[in-house]
Amino acid sequence: MARRETPEINAGSMADIAFLLLIFFLVTTTMDVDAGISRRLPEKLPIDAPPPPIIKERNVFEININRNNEILVENEYRKVNEIKQLAIDFIDNGGKIGNPIELFGEPLGSVGTECSWCEGGKDPESSDHPNKAVISIKTDRSTEMGTFIAVQDELGKAYIFLRNRLAMKEFGKTYSEMVKEEKNLVEPSQRLKDNIKKIKVMYPEIITKSENK
Repeated sequence: MARRETPEINAGSMADIAFLLLIFFLVTTTMDVDAGISRRLPEKLPIDAPPPPIIKERNVFEININRNNEILVENEYRKVNEIKQLAIDFIDNGGKIGNPIELFGEPLGSVGTECSWCEGGKDPESSDHPNKAVISIKTDRSTEMGTFIAVQDELGKAYIFLRNRLAMKEFGKTYSEMVKEEKNLVEPSQRLKDNIKKIKVMYPEIITKSENK
């Protein structure tokens, strides 16, 4: 008696389809990727470089992290979770006039105007303007990287808060939403790019880092 052969299913074409679907999803799927801390080490200045500008003491917000990972803000011991609000108060003070701002080749407001978008206390002993507000971070060689990153994170939150608030007033959406929209679009509009740039110019991030000797 002849043996019946078991019919087989040709899975070759199904494997090809599965492979094509995998390629399709890999190409079309967007993933949020943490960009990390966007900081660059200062480059070595040339010998004939002009001397750095003199910065008034009130325009410098000094943060020191010692070898015991203790944080001193303006010579007072502070906790990490206090830094964000302290930085906001300093950057957004708007005590006096700022540096001239040029945006897209045109001056933003008249030269030497006060920060009309600032909501700070206008303390004469604090920063004059967001574009003059310098945050200085000084660390010790024994400072733990985790503490340094935590401080950086709180400062980043302070700038994001101020930019989100301003963007919501100017454009009806937060700065974070605009940045996310720009990343997700294949070809973001020039208007969106210009709006993001405007917010960054009005609240520039000025942070310096050095090591205590």
